Amino acid sequence: MLTLQILKTETALVKEKLALKNFKQIQLVDEILVLDEQRRKTQTHNDEILAKVNAASKEIGALMRTDAVAADLKKHEVSQYKTLTQQLNEQLNELDTQLHNLLVQLPNLPHNTVPIGTTAEHNEVVKQHGEMPTLLPTAKPHWELIKTYNLVDFELGAKITGSGFPLYIGKGAKLQRALVQYFLDCNIAAGYTEVIPPYLVNEASAFGTGSLPDKEGQMYYMPEDNLYLIPTSELPVTNIYRDEIIAATKLPIMLTAHSCCFRREAGSFGSDVRGLNRVHQFEKVEIVQLTTADKSYQTLEAMVSHVESILQSLQLPYRILRLCGGDMSFTSALTYDFEVFSAAQQKWLEVSSVSNFESFQTNRMKIRTKNEEGKSQLLHSLNGSSLALPRIMAALLENFQTDDCINLPKVLHSYFGEASITL
Repeated sequence: MLTLQILKTETALVKEKLALKNFKQIQLVDEILVLDEQRRKTQTHNDEILAKVNAASKEIGALMRTDAVAADLKKHEVSQYKTLTQQLNEQLNELDTQLHNLLVQLPNLPHNTVPIGTTAEHNEVVKQHGEMPTLLPTAKPHWELIKTYNLVDFELGAKITGSGFPLYIGKGAKLQRALVQYFLDCNIAAGYTEVIPPYLVNEASAFGTGSLPDKEGQMYYMPEDNLYLIPTSELPVTNIYRDEIIAATKLPIMLTAHSCCFRREAGSFGSDVRGLNRVHQFEKVEIVQLTTADKSYQTLEAMVSHVESILQSLQLPYRILRLCGGDMSFTSALTYDFEVFSAAQQKWLEVSSVSNFESFQTNRMKIRTKNEEGKSQLLHSLNGSSLALPRIMAALLENFQTDDCINLPKVLHSYFGEASITL
């Protein structure tokens, strides 16, 4: 959540950056500033009345000894003042609520390096690595391969739950487990501590990471319990430190988690939803860091390099994109997307986003540390997919297929227990 201070001191810059993010309600900035001025005047008026109450209360004590009638009149005056301050406090509470409700509608401001643009076509390719596989004429897309090798059954998943809920079978389930363990081991070796978070979060947690109110329609919600199924483990993991002051000696906080992720994906259609391209339930390994503001962009680059090293080990051709303003998430200040090339589909598939949220999330969650002078300051939060499994699995199946098997990258052999998937 943006602070009032930056809106007041850098109004023009805030509006410029919101426009870069293709935000359509820039007038909210002016509405917030008007409300804040109204609140300031109301607070000043209330402070003046409270000062009169204090002064009159002192007079009452002296008058009680010399003039009872005057004392009673002064008591009546104090009573009127207190009624007025009660009304002013109610107004202040209402103004605070209105200010909060408007502030949470403003997205994070993009970093200076974010490209100008409104759609994915304007994203900047910062790096591309690996050779494109040359497949045999008989090559199949992954949704056919999973049937041939009996790896995933979408029909049974639909029978059990509904469309978009895959049922992994046999070696398909085994490959999922192998990928999860490999990704976790890579993250742990890089210094991340593993946690297993809840898959349900409360409203405060969803608000803290910015999923509410921005992604309310994308999350599965259980109204009887007022709980949400997580769209990513970023939500519960980052909220571990909500409302805490973290000692500087414990920074940076580096956590990794494997979880199921649940997304309604409303409005998805066409080839983008074939097979494992887009599903409602999927596995993902996440990395999360909390660090100080002066180190967060150095941390972001390190996280990008880490994800890149995993993709290189899987021998998948990939590219790294710096997202333009209009394609960024509500909460992000700077995001790098990783895409792997799907040879059978002849398209790039997103498998990871690595983002710096600066203090946007930590301001909502009040995650702080104290500097050398003992002053409290907000930390910066970052997270990344390391990695999301469905499209990684799709690319592995498609890119490494032969006429009679699917070979696997060498790093997965010991995890999977075999060098290939055979009939």
